Amino acid sequence: MLSSSSSSTPTVPALVDPQEEVVSLYASREKIHPRSVSGFFSRWRWGLVWATQLLFYGLPWFQWNDRQAILFDLLSRRFYLGGLVLYPQDFIYLTGLLVMAALSLFLFTAVAGRLWCGYACPQTVYTEIYLWMEKRVEGDRAARLRLDAAPWSAAKLARKVGKHGLWIGFALWTGFTFVGYFTPIRELGSLTLAGALGPWQTFWILFYGFATYGNAGFMREQVCKYMCPYARFQSAMFDKDTLIVTYDQGRGEPRGSRGKKVDHKERGLGACVDCTLCVQVCPTGIDIRKGLQYECIGCGACADVCDEVMDKFGYARGLVRYSTQNAVDQGWGRAQILRRALRPRVLVYGLVLLAIAVALGVSLYLRVPMKVDIIRDRGALARMVDHGRIENVYRLQIMNATEEQQTVRLSVSGIDGISLASEPVVDVLPTEVRSVAARVQVPPGVDSGSHRIVLRVQSETDPKIRLDETTTFLVPR
Repeated sequence: MLSSSSSSTPTVPALVDPQEEVVSLYASREKIHPRSVSGFFSRWRWGLVWATQLLFYGLPWFQWNDRQAILFDLLSRRFYLGGLVLYPQDFIYLTGLLVMAALSLFLFTAVAGRLWCGYACPQTVYTEIYLWMEKRVEGDRAARLRLDAAPWSAAKLARKVGKHGLWIGFALWTGFTFVGYFTPIRELGSLTLAGALGPWQTFWILFYGFATYGNAGFMREQVCKYMCPYARFQSAMFDKDTLIVTYDQGRGEPRGSRGKKVDHKERGLGACVDCTLCVQVCPTGIDIRKGLQYECIGCGACADVCDEVMDKFGYARGLVRYSTQNAVDQGWGRAQILRRALRPRVLVYGLVLLAIAVALGVSLYLRVPMKVDIIRDRGALARMVDHGRIENVYRLQIMNATEEQQTVRLSVSGIDGISLASEPVVDVLPTEVRSVAARVQVPPGVDSGSHRIVLRVQSETDPKIRLDETTTFLVPR
């Protein structure tokens, strides 16, 4: 039998050193409340907000030839761009536009950094709009911080509900406009008012609206910092002559607070008064004084507010400004910066972009607004008809890419005595894809095997429209 002393619980040695520090790899996000700012770059930013949104929300309502000017009709597989009617076979033009967009991004980034992100990117534009609505309902930055820190009350709930109501309404209108590019927007409006929207239309309105509401209302800078791939590979397109938002460290340091009447040079201080306003106005919450960071979207808000502070203290503007690393290090002026803008990589991007744009423009100008696909009748490759003639049957799909009826005449050549036995004249309605059976015959005595022939489609409505399509004529042994 064990004694009471021997039955006591043994001491377990400590597994964690009390002097060790546990570091969490997860940092919770602190909501950023950007401070409002006015200035030269802010006016440019809002000018582009108005320009892009008037374009996006206004284009679907414009009419062209009694139909929507810009419409991507996926059901009928026709894409209307003003006077152009494109088919899926014209995918090469979309490819050209995408290549031009990519090269334009490379060119603008090499010259002036992330100007696209700071001024015209939909994420930036919609975040600006949502911040404006938030400010109108909840107040300026200080008021929003107090409201978030305050306990829940009827007044706080009313403000939050009002803000989110505006956000949701704007998001749904955005989703409606987006779907209006694929379904005629006037028809879509009638269906919406009648409560007769189809399942796919409803899904995309809600999905695009939810994406706008979530990205611009909640995620905001997180999209730019973590989700957008451009922030990750932008450094590959930057060099020391790229125009970026920079802090003049030589002029600003050592920073420190002081009164307006204090001579900062006598106290050994730089021009930076350490007001942190550049951090407060930043939509991504970075401190530009720490140097270029991938989170910087180049919006210039910090430059605007810093210029205001410099004006109040009577200092020269430009402590935070658009400049290049070489210009800051070597004290260059505007003329030297502009001369360095035309460096080899920029010229290469520009020339390639110009070449593709010219080629795309010429191709569109020379494009024949009609297409023909020839499909051989697989049921009977070749057959003998009256008077020993050999006949092949083809299925022609004639795509009229104009908005007027075309009367076309079919003819065939390539073999002596070859003729078209079917109806030679066909009417094709505006933007119609018409399937026509073409019976082609050759006289007896033609050598067996395959022979190259040319089927011609000539418009009698517009003599400029003519297509010659090559195919083969089979003569059996």
